[in-house]
Amino acid sequence: MTVSVGLVGAGPWAEMVHAPMLAAGPNTRLAGVWARRPEAAARFGAPVFERVEELFDNCEAVAFSVPPAVQAELGVRAAKAGKALLLEKPLAADLDGARRLAEAVAEAGVASQMVLTWRYSSAIRAFLARVSAIEPFGGRAANISGAMLGGAFATSWRLERGAVLDVGPHMIDMLDAALGRVVGVRAHGNPLGWVGLLLEHESGAVSEASLCMSVPGESPPASVEVYGRLGREAVDGTRLGSDVFPQMLAEFAVTVRRGGHPLDAAHGLRLQEIIAAAEEQLG
Repeated sequence: MTVSVGLVGAGPWAEMVHAPMLAAGPNTRLAGVWARRPEAAARFGAPVFERVEELFDNCEAVAFSVPPAVQAELGVRAAKAGKALLLEKPLAADLDGARRLAEAVAEAGVASQMVLTWRYSSAIRAFLARVSAIEPFGGRAANISGAMLGGAFATSWRLERGAVLDVGPHMIDMLDAALGRVVGVRAHGNPLGWVGLLLEHESGAVSEASLCMSVPGESPPASVEVYGRLGREAVDGTRLGSDVFPQMLAEFAVTVRRGGHPLDAAHGLRLQEIIAAAEEQLG
């Protein structure tokens, strides 16, 4: 059965991904949009609501494409309204906001799922399956770009906080999936420049992540490499493919009906805890 989804936000990412994908179906229907700028929301060809509560009243689930602080605030309200949540990364702007949102989801008993795009790719899932067979003990990831230097995604929260909060969730999550639960982090560098993370995993593995969004020129694809006793496996962002968002929404439709997705708000909170620890060390 098709799930009716309300969209919160009408910025570039909502225009590029959320609105067209939700509207395309077949597992979801774009039930309406609420945004700070109603004229931007009107571009999506769906009903535009003046109050976010009105949007909640007209959908089963809510997808968010807004800055992290706004998601944390409105996500709590949506959970209390009994709506399933499709949540962007990071979960919130800070750890307190992430905790409030994850707690609201748990208390309301609503389904939740994170938009950790790498994890919905068939190529990435095949990579992770191969990794499990090489007895991994270490790895590294890199996400290097010039996104903060200009363009649609040089937004205020990214310019203020840098790569750890923005692309950190993707790389930490991938290393976590490949090498086991992250239980410790050491961070060094400049939050608005180059940041290096050393991650300790519950399995005993160790990994490194290099993050930067202020490098001019052509950007290399984000990449993940894993090394084990039986070999090496590697993948990069060019392998994500066109199946990512349809697969994500197909799984979200199931999550709305049945709950229990592994990439839920609680998982998002765990990533936020790692990010918060790293940011505290960076000062």
